[in-house]
Amino acid sequence: MEVESAKLIGAALAMGLGAIGPGIGLGLLASKALEAIGRNPEAQGKVQTTMILAIAVTEAVAIYALVIALMILFA
Repeated sequence: MEVESAKLIGAALAMGLGAIGPGIGLGLLASKALEAIGRNPEAQGKVQTTMILAIAVTEAVAIYALVIALMILFA
């Protein structure tokens, strides 16, 4: 296997596996937030603020995976 093809496979694996966790996390996060708002509509503001903050943190993991994939690809 050549070095270039190993880089491509490594970058693809880093991004693919790095996106699975945040994808699952975002789905669970949104479903639980909507469930909480459905059970207690008065708490929508507090739940929504916390949900948006958690979404930002979860998306950071996917961005880290993208950075690692780009480092593998172009290094």
